[in-house]
Amino acid sequence: MEFNRRNFIRSATLLAAMSLSEIENISAKQKIKTDGKLISDNDEVFWQNVRQLFPLTKDHIYLNNGTFGPSPYPVIEAVHSGMMEEDQDGNYGGWEAIVDKLAKFVGASGDEIALTHNVTEGINIACWGLPLKRGDEVILTTHEHIGNAAPWLCRQREDGIVIKAYTPAMTADETLNRISSLINKNTRAIATPHIPCTQGQVLPIKEICALAKEKGIYSIIDGAHGAGMMALDLHDIGCDTYASCFHKWMLGPKGTGFLYVKKDVQNIIRPYNVGGGSTEGDWDMTTTPIRSAEYTKSAHRYYGGTQSSGLCKGMIASIDFIETIGLNNIHRRIKDLGKYTQVRLLEFGDKVELLTPTEERSRCAVNGFRIKGVEYTKFHSICAENKIRIRSVSENGLNCLRVSTHIYNNKAEIDQLMDLIKKV
Repeated sequence: MEFNRRNFIRSATLLAAMSLSEIENISAKQKIKTDGKLISDNDEVFWQNVRQLFPLTKDHIYLNNGTFGPSPYPVIEAVHSGMMEEDQDGNYGGWEAIVDKLAKFVGASGDEIALTHNVTEGINIACWGLPLKRGDEVILTTHEHIGNAAPWLCRQREDGIVIKAYTPAMTADETLNRISSLINKNTRAIATPHIPCTQGQVLPIKEICALAKEKGIYSIIDGAHGAGMMALDLHDIGCDTYASCFHKWMLGPKGTGFLYVKKDVQNIIRPYNVGGGSTEGDWDMTTTPIRSAEYTKSAHRYYGGTQSSGLCKGMIASIDFIETIGLNNIHRRIKDLGKYTQVRLLEFGDKVELLTPTEERSRCAVNGFRIKGVEYTKFHSICAENKIRIRSVSENGLNCLRVSTHIYNNKAEIDQLMDLIKKV
């Protein structure tokens, strides 16, 4: 009895010291556990509990997840906890656990996952590691992010490869036709986004990779917007490489990412950024000749050196957070919000131009649009003045606006953006 009384007093003291928001967060964590059950897209009580777990300020509307996704409290807490453990005890390592967990999440093997800091780093590994020579051709889109464009353009300048570009069509079939029409005897790779950053169109990535395989060319995928937005099975997709990150749809720590490198191409794509963990076997600087080690028989050959235990624990926590809600629930929710955004934009008729396809398989959580007669940067500024964050898209002269929603958003926030469009 005395023991129970002490526990009760201790618990009561802890609760008294906690703020109301902390108590609400603990309650929300319990209420978002789905145990694999499907949640209705319109169960606003459930999704409000999800929203409660994000530190986003309540007086702003954040519709720019495509730039980066704010992390929920469990991820932030895991990063802090990992850093504290590392710095209190001087523990080294602890990052190894993320590799197999991440591989399972994206449908790959652990020996096919390289840890990176962002998508751009992964694309650079693939771009500069491919055995390309002067005159070899690589196919990109006219909707590239600088992170996928710059490495290939620099390799064009340095090594004389040739870049060809296609504009994604409003249907998946026509997009495939446009890619196919660019392939010739000099084509060596298709380096395309899974989902372009500009207007969020979901490209037929599995068919693109099958086409590449059929033609004997490499498929190098910019997957910045894939992981966390939808379920991935990289083995089924059939790509040679897939670069993604944790700071967008995965809702993880900033400065974390991964590169999938199919086992079959690991002896083809040359490593450049190597260090501790990239090699195996003995090396010795005192022998004559000096003895070097072999590359490790995994994608770890593409990265080396010290990793952050705190960030890796944050990555693990972000996968746990997604799996607690259920990736299927997340995908259905954000796709529903994306469709709602399209429906509302289309209500303006010819006053607003929707750039993202309405085709079911080609749309998800991101929409690009233009307002007729309103300069895009001006409306972007108007949104900022009204505490609504969206993105202006200047890439390749598109000069449009982009809305990207995630699980912390709701239809009322989208309605507020539409009211602002109506005013201008």
